[in-house]
Amino acid sequence: MEFKVPSIACQDCADTIIQEIKTHEPHATVNVDIEKKIVKVDTKASEESVKQMMTAVGHTPEDN
Repeated sequence: MEFKVPSIACQDCADTIIQEIKTHEPHATVNVDIEKKIVKVDTKASEESVKQMMTAVGHTPEDN
């Protein structure tokens, strides 16, 4: 799944998102493109739960 996250500004933002998702979903694959502000997640978790994880650390994905 892929999310547009406008609040991503730097590597720290990306690391925060990756760490939060991996805390809840240790086997997830998470890639963050800082320039394009895109987060790609490969996990068995629902899209809604991944959105909630990102929102919990202050990075709310845009609705598609």
